[in-house]
Amino acid sequence: MSKKRKLPGGVDVVKVGDKIISLDGYLSKKSKPATKEEASTSTDTAQPAPSTTGSNGTGNEAKQKERDGTSKPLAKKPLNPSRWQKPRGTSGDGSGEYLKSRRELPLWNYQDEIRRVLRERDVLVVVGETGSGKSTQVPQFLYCEDWCQRRKVEVDDKEVFVGGMIAITQPRRVAATTLAYRVSREMGTPLNAQKNGGDSGSPALGNHQRGLVGYSVRFDHQVPRGTRVKFVTEGMLLQDLLRDPNLRQYSAIIIDEIHERSVDVDLLSGFLKQVLSGDKAGRGGVPLKVIIMSATADIGGIRRFFSDARDEETAIPSGESETESTHSGVEVLKIEGRQYPVDIIYSPKAVPDLQEALLKTIFKIHLHEPLPGDILAFLTGQEEIESVQKLIEEYAATLASNMPKVKVFPLFGQLSIEAQHEAFKPVKAAFTRKIVLATNIAETSVTVPGIRYVVDCGKAKVKEFRSRLGMESLLAKAISKSSATQRAGRAGRESAGKCYRLYTEETFDGLQPTDLPEILRNDVLGAVLTMKARGIDDVLSFPLMDRPSIESLEKALIHLHFLGAISGDGTITEMGRKMAFFPVSAPLGRVLLAAADPRYDCVLEVIDIIACITAGDDIFHQLQTEEVKEEVEEYRKELYRREGDLLTYLTTMQHYAAENSDRVGWCRQRRINVRNMRQAMNIRRQLRGLCMREKMLAEAPPPDPQPFAPIPPSQAETVVKCFMKGFALKTAMLAPDSSYITAHGKHVVAIHPSSVLHGQKKEAIMFLDHVFTQKNYAKKVSVIQANWIAEAFEED
Repeated sequence: MSKKRKLPGGVDVVKVGDKIISLDGYLSKKSKPATKEEASTSTDTAQPAPSTTGSNGTGNEAKQKERDGTSKPLAKKPLNPSRWQKPRGTSGDGSGEYLKSRRELPLWNYQDEIRRVLRERDVLVVVGETGSGKSTQVPQFLYCEDWCQRRKVEVDDKEVFVGGMIAITQPRRVAATTLAYRVSREMGTPLNAQKNGGDSGSPALGNHQRGLVGYSVRFDHQVPRGTRVKFVTEGMLLQDLLRDPNLRQYSAIIIDEIHERSVDVDLLSGFLKQVLSGDKAGRGGVPLKVIIMSATADIGGIRRFFSDARDEETAIPSGESETESTHSGVEVLKIEGRQYPVDIIYSPKAVPDLQEALLKTIFKIHLHEPLPGDILAFLTGQEEIESVQKLIEEYAATLASNMPKVKVFPLFGQLSIEAQHEAFKPVKAAFTRKIVLATNIAETSVTVPGIRYVVDCGKAKVKEFRSRLGMESLLAKAISKSSATQRAGRAGRESAGKCYRLYTEETFDGLQPTDLPEILRNDVLGAVLTMKARGIDDVLSFPLMDRPSIESLEKALIHLHFLGAISGDGTITEMGRKMAFFPVSAPLGRVLLAAADPRYDCVLEVIDIIACITAGDDIFHQLQTEEVKEEVEEYRKELYRREGDLLTYLTTMQHYAAENSDRVGWCRQRRINVRNMRQAMNIRRQLRGLCMREKMLAEAPPPDPQPFAPIPPSQAETVVKCFMKGFALKTAMLAPDSSYITAHGKHVVAIHPSSVLHGQKKEAIMFLDHVFTQKNYAKKVSVIQANWIAEAFEED
């Protein structure tokens, strides 16, 4: 339990766990107001926008602008909008409350300009600062346009339907689902009323309202009949492209948050450029409209990419709005957002313990800042978030009755959609402050209402592919200035706010201006597989905004050849096509396909393992003290398998699924992550359905719960061999000095302390993941025999 007390002189301290934290004099008293860009964020949900005047950029604010590279707002006075008209096919404008907030958004005054541009051209780039409402409003402005209606055309002497739907991509599923729920309410068709065949169930809405809004993310789809606006993750739109290279179901594609430059968004941009420059015969002559949306003004490269390189870019005046155009059909519309001032408060010195500093800052805000005013704290990952959540809740239990209560919500990518949405809801209890603990998914796309205070740890987990080692690592690294700006902006969406940076001003000055595009630092295995599945023979000539190194592309091609996804001449195989459609990585897709082979016949077992390893950081909580270890290990003994981690995951899932009385209690007793197990069950259900549709299962699995039956050693060996078909390149042999040397690359690895095989010496091991800390650790480890490695490389 935590205890609050006073030091001599009246200084507040709190005891949380084994830490005594003083709340006095930790943060610098010097604060700096954030500039508009410092406080700006990317695409936003529709929130009421304040009417404020811009800053004159003097004093500290001018210094901050110079430091952050901010500039004056880009937009001029917009065109006067025409009288808002009710969209065809709807019964109303949504509630009066939503319509009022929509009209207050800066983008509202640009709707005529957006419609005009897209009637004349096929590509529009929209640059909108914080509060502009790009994500929620642009699709609503467009879905009733004549060019956006479904039409019958002739393609290859056949009549087909083209268009009728707008897809709007998001880099993360929490953004896609949250925005879909918001827009569905603005349009009067709540998603929760459309889950069964799209019927709203409300006489007031009427049947013609069904299916206006939907979403599609990995392992969760809600796309009712007649959907006109569909929010999707970038990966899901790539799946659509594989099924239909001409994207015939869509009239327009909106690429949102392009400034984040994920691998998937770079791939999408390349494919869309090909569709735009093609002869449109596959769409029956119907053009595809492409809208690119960014929160940053640095879009020169994006504009050039979508322009015809033979045309020289020129600025063409367009009314009173600031719209730039190119002869090749690309226009750029720049919209000024509205942002309340945000004071930036730096740490006066380097922080030795980030968790302690973060707790101290949150406690200090809660003790000294008034309500209303919720807190958003940025951390690096799920494990850290859950640890801090527990400590804050311990602290909250000791608060005096005259102090506001505290309600803590986690927000990270592997949370269930229902749990993610909880962070966006107002706290129902009176006299209560909401504290949201989030990863960088809260930087952009969506807005958590009520936030006045942001605590920024200055780090984020970043994937980096080490092509020399052929390994990808996930490390906590310093964020960029751009990310710091986005984080600070979260505090100024609804009123003046404060951002507490747990790093010094000098540290901020030394940050990189922007993040490196993912395609330059990530493994491109999945990207190359997608290109091959899409029919791209020469991946080196595929149009990309930034081209990965030749070395990384070559390694990806070699890896795909080992997996059987491409043949010796580089063409995609039937197996590769199937792998590209699975909602898992290429190696795991290969394992799933092998599991359906009669030689292995272990599809259900493989699904259970994949569900556990893709549900979150880890289903097992780390045991911090010897006392806890001794207590919990007694319960975990029934789960541990001598074959290693994969069989341990399988046994855990089978026990969990068999539990029919109290799954939460069962998890807590064994220190297993309840959230991750629930997500694993969802993934398990989705993968089982997928394998049934693909005829990889002879019959439907029996419903849960089923009595637990341990897998015999012979079948356990078969399951591990099946995983070797996807991970034979991640194997290592025991060396004379008791270290492990990888079979591919000859690098030294050690078994991670979290593995059930830690401290054991085995002839050979296979591992699915690795992490670089003090040394190169192998994670998700299984025991293998050395001769299995050669067997895995044999042709099927």
